[in-house]
Amino acid sequence: MQKNEKPITPFIVSQTCSVSEMVQRMAGTSFQARNLARGVDIWSQMFTGERTIFLGLAGAMVPAGMRQVIVHLIENRLIDCLVSTGANLFHDLHESLGRAHWQGQSCTDDQELANSKIYRIYDTFVSAEEFGRTEKFVISFSSTLEQDRAYTTREFFFQLGETLSGMGGEVGILAAAAKANLPIYCPAPADSVYGTALAEARVKGESQLLFDVIKDTVELIQIACCASSTGVVFIGGGTPKNFIQQIELCGDLFGKELKGHQYAIQITTDSPQWGGLSGCTFEEARSWCKITPDAATVTINSDATIALPIMVSALSESSAKIIENRKKPSFILGREITIQ
Repeated sequence: MQKNEKPITPFIVSQTCSVSEMVQRMAGTSFQARNLARGVDIWSQMFTGERTIFLGLAGAMVPAGMRQVIVHLIENRLIDCLVSTGANLFHDLHESLGRAHWQGQSCTDDQELANSKIYRIYDTFVSAEEFGRTEKFVISFSSTLEQDRAYTTREFFFQLGETLSGMGGEVGILAAAAKANLPIYCPAPADSVYGTALAEARVKGESQLLFDVIKDTVELIQIACCASSTGVVFIGGGTPKNFIQQIELCGDLFGKELKGHQYAIQITTDSPQWGGLSGCTFEEARSWCKITPDAATVTINSDATIALPIMVSALSESSAKIIENRKKPSFILGREITIQ
């Protein structure tokens, strides 16, 4: 055995064990339990010093009930910038308007669901009629915005969040981010109901809203360049993951050499041997200089609906004082971006 190796510590069950204590006990075990505990440790390390934390959000996390977990991350500044699929942000809007996702069954008659105008997301159901009303809300909202310029997705979702805040109701991801001035980027808005809603608005002449996703890229690079160091948390992979990863290659645009993210966590069910892992393993990312050679990294091979609530609950218990006292980055984002 090597000198730095430790014996396995069997997990002891206790009726009075908190979530953070449970995770600490998991650190003495193996497999994904130990990886999850390491993820909590790395995330807590991100709270010390002046670090900017990016969250990449993919998968059907809002329909699956993870919406308030993300709200908690925003309101308590466990993250500083969110990059999300359009789908999660649309489902957040759907719930912000008082509409629900429903527990269903994965083994069901999908033709019967279609006849009943019910959409299925694995074992979650949503009313097609209510979904359509949320889509109409997007069209109506887009018509209130300026039509003679292109919006970054950050600007669009900030204004949408402010509108939702003014409507009352349960605070969701968009409203919480607007209140906290936490930037949200959506690199593929067309790949969601936002895209189809705005397509309908354009065809019918109700709105000519345009997105400037290249300016999104410029802004995110600038945020990375202004950070003393960066950490990333990826829920799933896809476009949000690579959008965050690629900025580390572009610091020279603003005269800064970015050496890669210093901390990196991903929760995934993808397998690397098929050449994907939704934007590569962290080991592969080092070859691109997206991750520093000495970065603290961990991949948690788990369903995010299991791992994420445990990790966030443990962090909120064990790192509350550190989170409260950490120096948070301040973003002043306008048409011409400046960052303090």
